[in-house]
Amino acid sequence: MRHALSRTRGGAVLPAEPHATFEPAASLSAELARTEKRLIGAAAAEMLMPGESVIFDSSSTVLCAAQAVVARAIGLTAVTNDLAIAQILAQSAAIRVFVVGGAIRHGSLTLTGEPGQDFLASLHADVVFLGTHTISGRLITDTSIEIAAMKRAMIRAARRVVLLADSSKLQLPAFCTICELCEIHALVTDERADATFVQEARDLGIAVTTVALPPAEHDG
Repeated sequence: MRHALSRTRGGAVLPAEPHATFEPAASLSAELARTEKRLIGAAAAEMLMPGESVIFDSSSTVLCAAQAVVARAIGLTAVTNDLAIAQILAQSAAIRVFVVGGAIRHGSLTLTGEPGQDFLASLHADVVFLGTHTISGRLITDTSIEIAAMKRAMIRAARRVVLLADSSKLQLPAFCTICELCEIHALVTDERADATFVQEARDLGIAVTTVALPPAEHDG
């Protein structure tokens, strides 16, 4: 893992051109763009209405959204394939939490495969909060075939797909495609996201929210 991460004021960043299958350990992933993830998660949580059914993807940014949802104290029906997110959501008596089945990925708290994908196929949720490894042009990609398959099942199970991705995710494609950008309905990112990309997303009919960073983050 030597040279896998570079320190910044906001936490850490990935190397400029990692291998397509490069994936930082879960403990390190949380250190990437910490401030951006927290603000993106808070903005995403504000989009939800009480009583909605929401799928929470396994993602460090979506975990921040789960924390913000609990802080809002609104009632929801939640589904997740992440044991850490489930534990956070379970802190609220107003949230009914379902955990999909599956195998736990080594080194993480993420569930993949069956019976989780079959369970997702039976759902018709209002919203999915989706994470991703990278966004490359009009492709949303991941390093893992199994993770990408679970994310596709979540997309099919929700009426509205909200992608939570900080600007560092705009880079070369990872190993496999999750979906095309046009398959999502909303994107929450930060103000450092490339302006051309943001406009292209809006031209596709995607509702893009860009969160402002604290002044200290602009100096980093």
